[in-house]
Amino acid sequence: MLRYIMHIRNFVIISHIDHGKSTLADRFLELTGTVPKNKMREQYLDMMELERERGITIKMQPVRMNYVLHSEAYILNLVDTPGHVDFSYEVSRALAAVEGAILLVDATKGIQAQTLANLELAKKQNLVIVPAVNKIDLPNARVQETAAEVAALLSVSEKDIIAISGKDGTNVEQLLHAVIKRVPAPVCSELAELRALVFDSKYDSFKGVVAYVRVTDGEIKKGQKIFLAATKKEGEAKEVGYFIPQLAAQETLSAGEIGYIATGIKEPGGVRVGDTITFFPAGREVQPLPGYKEPKPVVFASFYPEDASQHDELKVALTELKLQDPAFMFEPESQEALGRGFRCGFLGTLHMEIVSERLRREFHVPLVVSSPSVMYKIINKKGEERWVYSASEWPDRSYIQEIQEPWVQIEILTPSSYLGRITELLGEFPGKYLERKHLGYDASLSEKIIIAYEMPLREMIKDFYGKLKGATQGYASMNYEMKDWRAGNLVKLEILVAGKKEEPFSRIVPESQAFFEGRALTRQLKEVIPPQQFSVALQACLGGKVIARETIRSAGKDVIAPLYGGDYTRKRKLLEKQKKGKKELKARGEVRIPQRVFLEIIKKR
Repeated sequence: MLRYIMHIRNFVIISHIDHGKSTLADRFLELTGTVPKNKMREQYLDMMELERERGITIKMQPVRMNYVLHSEAYILNLVDTPGHVDFSYEVSRALAAVEGAILLVDATKGIQAQTLANLELAKKQNLVIVPAVNKIDLPNARVQETAAEVAALLSVSEKDIIAISGKDGTNVEQLLHAVIKRVPAPVCSELAELRALVFDSKYDSFKGVVAYVRVTDGEIKKGQKIFLAATKKEGEAKEVGYFIPQLAAQETLSAGEIGYIATGIKEPGGVRVGDTITFFPAGREVQPLPGYKEPKPVVFASFYPEDASQHDELKVALTELKLQDPAFMFEPESQEALGRGFRCGFLGTLHMEIVSERLRREFHVPLVVSSPSVMYKIINKKGEERWVYSASEWPDRSYIQEIQEPWVQIEILTPSSYLGRITELLGEFPGKYLERKHLGYDASLSEKIIIAYEMPLREMIKDFYGKLKGATQGYASMNYEMKDWRAGNLVKLEILVAGKKEEPFSRIVPESQAFFEGRALTRQLKEVIPPQQFSVALQACLGGKVIARETIRSAGKDVIAPLYGGDYTRKRKLLEKQKKGKKELKARGEVRIPQRVFLEIIKKR
């Protein structure tokens, strides 16, 4: 038998990046008295310094608020979510823990690409949508037009769209009332055993893994034995509580509530996002909750410590960070030039950038980060598949029957006035034009256009988004999703230094671009490799054939400078001796490349 928990509302705020989610959350915290005014600061739920610096939400953050409406006391569990496409896995996990979502749209920018993407995620979870138009206080706000766009998108009346200003608090209380009225109360089963969904986690050296949970059935008290259905791990609820937004210990967590459980489990892999926590022993036949679909990394890069002695510190840091961000993966690798490190996978280039920055700031590990690349599928002559993550793993041409690479479908949302510039930009990238349509499927309702286009992922990560912003003065927005795998004419470009292959400089490129890539790379190397006592040939090779070459001139030393006057014969002997020595050095061909050269090339890329 089911029952509703009428005094609880669980909801998230979803929107495109920089549409005011964190500012609206600040007003909610003030309105409900959750944070005292003397402790309030901007972007309060953005706990990381990096989030406040960049003005974006990176990590979801739950908070519990108390509010009284018409003499009824309510518990409001809000989960603030990121807006960038690279952090969509954070959003999807938050959506599975709630019943409703505020869809926030900036009145100066209107609906943008990630607005649509996050809305689709919310619809898949069957959440109730409470639409709101934000930033109505700005002089360039287009409130009526934006409200019409949102109403057409959701097929609702414009009267259902609440116009607010998260900055000055206009109509924010009205929006909170709408959440209480429209978002359904959570439902639980009568007399059911404990079931709690793990939607996030972090590591505490004293408490072990702290699981962020949504309790769907039953209740849990401090000190009770627990069991994780997926990992089969046993633990103990060392502490339970909720977020205010700091951790606040309580005696129990009950059905419908969002909170945390300190599991006491010290192995980071013992608690997984999407797992179900129930009571121990496990023989009570508790049905696990539906978990999350495992995210698949699409962008890869190698992380190496600048100081080789910090390899173990980097491993510990990556392990702990993965608890907070399960969307990235890592595994050990090593290179002769850089030593031992880790190959890491990410959901996008911003995701990679944020993880590397967090490792530097939070764990104090200086890093060497390789250029982002993608994963390729190699099919050999026997029809067997092999995954390749870097140029060093690329097989010989004679082994390959077909090469496949990932393609993405991008959706560009733009004002119609920039259509020509975007069409010109897309012409610079290999791909396939799919369709063009007006937002809301009715040209009379909006001047915004959605352009669907397919292209290889390796091309998109070459700063396509930055070029799109530049071409449209920042007015266009973009969302993307993995499409499929397609055959590509790709080759391995190798670099020879004094006739010796240097694998760290190798890269995978389209055959049609190999000459230009090879010429650019040899020119870069000529600038950064220090001169030797003999001339050094830098060659870019494709399948054993040299396609580009540069030469580093030998370092000059005036061996006759100490001599003055006298017979020229003495000078001639020294010059001949120098010439002979350089010839012998060149025959040996030993060029020691400093580590800083590898770092410099990585930075240039």
